[in-house]
Amino acid sequence: MTESSLPYGAPPFDIIRNEHYLPAFERGIAEAKADIDAIVANPDTPDFANTIEALENAGETLSRVSGIFYNLLEADTDDEMQRIAEEISPRMTEYHMYVSLNEPLFRRIESVYDRRDSLGLDKEQYKLLEDTYKGFVRSGARLSPSDKETYGQYEKELALLGLQYGKNVLAATNAYTLNVTDEARIAELPDFVREAASETAKEKGQEGWSFDLSYPSYSAFMKYSTDRDLKKQLYLAYNTKAVGGENDNLENVRRIAELRIRIAQLLGYPTYADYAIEDRMAKTPGTVNAFISRLLEPSLPVARKEVAAILAFARENGFEEQVLQPWDFSYWTERYKDANYALNDALLKPYFQLEDCIQAVFDLAGKLYGLRFEERSDIPGYHKDVKVYDVKDADGRHLALFYADFFPRESKRGGAWMTEFRGQRIVDGTEKRPLISLVTNFTKPTAQSPSLLTHDELTTLLHEFGHSLHGMMAEGRYGSQTGTNVARDFVELPSQIMENWGFEPAFLDTFAKHYQTGETLPADLIDKVKATRNYLAAYYQVRQLQFGILDMAWHGLTELPEEGTRDFEKKVLAPTAVMPDVPECCISPAFGHIFSGGYSAGYYSYKWAEVLEADAFSLFKEKGIFNREVASSFRENILSMGSREDEAVLYRRFRGHDPEPGALLEKLGITETSK
Repeated sequence: MTESSLPYGAPPFDIIRNEHYLPAFERGIAEAKADIDAIVANPDTPDFANTIEALENAGETLSRVSGIFYNLLEADTDDEMQRIAEEISPRMTEYHMYVSLNEPLFRRIESVYDRRDSLGLDKEQYKLLEDTYKGFVRSGARLSPSDKETYGQYEKELALLGLQYGKNVLAATNAYTLNVTDEARIAELPDFVREAASETAKEKGQEGWSFDLSYPSYSAFMKYSTDRDLKKQLYLAYNTKAVGGENDNLENVRRIAELRIRIAQLLGYPTYADYAIEDRMAKTPGTVNAFISRLLEPSLPVARKEVAAILAFARENGFEEQVLQPWDFSYWTERYKDANYALNDALLKPYFQLEDCIQAVFDLAGKLYGLRFEERSDIPGYHKDVKVYDVKDADGRHLALFYADFFPRESKRGGAWMTEFRGQRIVDGTEKRPLISLVTNFTKPTAQSPSLLTHDELTTLLHEFGHSLHGMMAEGRYGSQTGTNVARDFVELPSQIMENWGFEPAFLDTFAKHYQTGETLPADLIDKVKATRNYLAAYYQVRQLQFGILDMAWHGLTELPEEGTRDFEKKVLAPTAVMPDVPECCISPAFGHIFSGGYSAGYYSYKWAEVLEADAFSLFKEKGIFNREVASSFRENILSMGSREDEAVLYRRFRGHDPEPGALLEKLGITETSK
């Protein structure tokens, strides 16, 4: 797979076929190993250029192939790609071991590191040297030969298990459909929900209306349906994904956790959490657990009061049960919001047409940073739904290509994410600008209406676009330090700060217009959007903290618990429960963030970054939400810097002080005396 002749080296997705991947990987691995061998065989005294910089730039072809294949494995996969992933996984792991456990290579790195203060390195070079050395130590470079072999075996098994885990979640998600043929059972659903369900049924070759486990379909049904039996069916299907059956992940969870324990202890750490958090802003599991407790303690009693208020409202309005079950909650919270704030998704959706929202976030990037987005029909996407944009800076300089992929399909995993086919870096004096991709699962347009977003989906778009800006505006020499290659608990700052604009009238006024009438979103509705921002804030905060608690529980183990996956999870989460337990349900088998993604011992990062963004956005509020001076500082100190300097230093340089968790509690309207 040679460098593309398309503009900016864009991948030639229109001619890439599955049969190309294995030969491309084989060639890429061979070339990458040759690059490593050349560094080791160099007779010259090890120095920064011939060892550290050479290692940073090794394996160009392999990076290009991997950047395409593994991203499409998430966004547009099929059975053949999954088979290829399983076949290539041990080869990729073996290559990584070939590098990280290469003793002669490490001796050269160590030689340079030991002389680091006498080499006249600039700040960027010094950071790369430190990161490279520490990365090798953390990857087993100092292990004995027998321990290196064991470490390699663990890593190979872990890589394959991660693939199998993700494959099972996708298969379990696609395997379920709730098909309704009796129109009376869905009569109360809004038109946009029924239209989407009708389209889904047609796509699946079914009669009537079909609801699946993609989030737009699932959440809409749970929010608007009055049929408790159907809601219970759908809820159980969604919350038992990959629990039992042919796509079972219950044992995979335990084995992944066990392998991580063994890897961490082999490397000299008591737990995987100790290992993973060491190079993040938090530094230690103790800091993370104290941070979670600081937010949880005042939030939990408020969350329980919020649930009690919803139950009281439901009982006043005809609900006859003594407790709200989880499958009742979405419906009654929507009814409560409508009754108390005269606001619901059905009321707002007509004002958030997807195309208008996309243009609005582009325009926002223009106001803040001077960026321009030009659609490029001559550059192929990887699927017919994908649009490609040329991103240019205020001076006309090309910054990035931006791939936008918005709609659900069976070849795409659920959720929303930003990724890159290629990051920004400079190689042999030539700069490679990034190729950025934003992937979501928004409601598809139907024959009757365009794609309309909920306000939550608008904030999701802003969130992932924030990640995209972080990638697009990357500057630096070394790809391992640029863009989103930052500490896991820092990476969510650029994304979460962007969500704030979704609640600002000055931004909403620029684009939120009714798709049929052209009427601008009324001021009173904008006021209600702002008023409901903290609706159930404590409940949703506790839910996020529960995910973090579960993550830290799995990765804070020194040995596997005697209980099975489900029992262990329930024991961990019971003290923070705000809703009745459902015995069948289990989060862990489909918790891809921590078992097949990059957030193991890192899910707390979302809340950590919320503290950062609550403090950071207050400067925009003080100076003006479109203030170019503040935006320029945010770009200079955060978005363009990557990890060329310590993230805590970068934040202080932008904001002038360290953030405090109290800033988030204040933003959410939760006082530390709430308990």
